[in-house]
Amino acid sequence: MYTPPAFLVSERSELNEMMRQCHLANFITATVTGPMATPLPLLLDETEGELGVLYGHLARPNPQWQADVLGHGLAVFMGPDAYVTPSWYATKAEHGKVVPTWNYAAVHASGPVEFFDDTNRLLEVVNRLTNHHEASRKQPWTVADAPETFISGQLRGIIGMRMPIVALEGKRKMSQNRPEADRDGVRRGLKERGERHDITVAAMVPT
Repeated sequence: MYTPPAFLVSERSELNEMMRQCHLANFITATVTGPMATPLPLLLDETEGELGVLYGHLARPNPQWQADVLGHGLAVFMGPDAYVTPSWYATKAEHGKVVPTWNYAAVHASGPVEFFDDTNRLLEVVNRLTNHHEASRKQPWTVADAPETFISGQLRGIIGMRMPIVALEGKRKMSQNRPEADRDGVRRGLKERGERHDITVAAMVPT
């Protein structure tokens, strides 16, 4: 990922938090027939390995797990993003030398990929993913709420994925390279527009 120094995120704790905040990642592998990608909810285990390990699962009919992986896999976590019009820049009125851009946050994690279908390992991954995403509910749903025979059948329909992270890149492009007056204009413009991730991105533009 091309990352100018102004946009670089290198602190491990920040990178981990960015991955945790992105609930759906794109899991990508290179194969002899070309790249393959699957949108997946991924769980980061920070306690494993030097940079952590990602866990997830794919549907058994998904051809991605059946294709030999060339090199490492790649998980792309895309955070909040928003279009930035040059009309919001104070410098537009000064010299007009401004162009549109896009503010966004992203993390790329890569490493060797392991697929598995061991029932106990699959159940552990499913339990951990479920507990993670249900944690904020007043009455969280758990895998144990469903009949055991039903869950056993569901586990037969998926394949587990484990990817130890060996390379981690982070980027937060939030108008850091613009003058203060331009950043003020971007925050104000995003708040007024109020579409999609605009409010979230506005709060991420540095003062």
